[in-house]
Amino acid sequence: MRTTGTTRTRATCMIRWTPSEALGPRRRWLKLAGAFLAPIAILIAALSFPPTGDWIRSLNSEPLHGRDVAAQGWQGSFSLLDAQGRRRTLADFAGRVLLVDFGYTHCPDACPTTLSRAARVRQLLGRDADKVQVVFITIDPKRDGAQMLADYVAQFDPSIVALRGTEAETNAAAQAFHAEYHIIPYGQEVLVEHTVDTYLVDPNGQVRAVLPFDLSAEDVARDVQAALREAGLCWPWPLSRRS
Repeated sequence: MRTTGTTRTRATCMIRWTPSEALGPRRRWLKLAGAFLAPIAILIAALSFPPTGDWIRSLNSEPLHGRDVAAQGWQGSFSLLDAQGRRRTLADFAGRVLLVDFGYTHCPDACPTTLSRAARVRQLLGRDADKVQVVFITIDPKRDGAQMLADYVAQFDPSIVALRGTEAETNAAAQAFHAEYHIIPYGQEVLVEHTVDTYLVDPNGQVRAVLPFDLSAEDVARDVQAALREAGLCWPWPLSRRS
């Protein structure tokens, strides 16, 4: 007797296995939470431990606009009196970037232009301006009295520190910054020649750059910010260009 039966075809089901399905609901939630919290943890670490050193310098891809003299090892120094008669040295400003200018109150054009630029630089730096100190050293202490100096620089920015000293102290300060000046009596007048560059000193007291007289305030501000970034005193992002 022949028996006719129904042929059963077996269907093979292909199941696509994924790791998340094997973890279960709780472990999947932990995985998602980790993915969300990881960037927050990195941000907190960055805020708690600001980047410094070579890593910051590598981010500062924009070259200095002034003349870089870091490799020459200039250790600018001075020991002079401020308007209150206090002895001031470079150590008093440790931890800040200095913009040092040499000039005199009777200067007809270069000094007013340089100090106006310094005031503009501080405006451009915004909240980083407190990390910068502008110092004006007179090369004509015989005519520039302490109060005259104080009143002079206050016209540009009240935060500017004006310094004066003896002829020997003034010479020593100028030589430390590789600046030059000459005062020549001429009849009833006095002829004065002096370096019109600005000297950028980093927070460690090293002369970092010489900033030419014709350099714009925007480019000076970028060089100041570069020095701040190298010292880890501000975020490693450059000052945005302004029109």
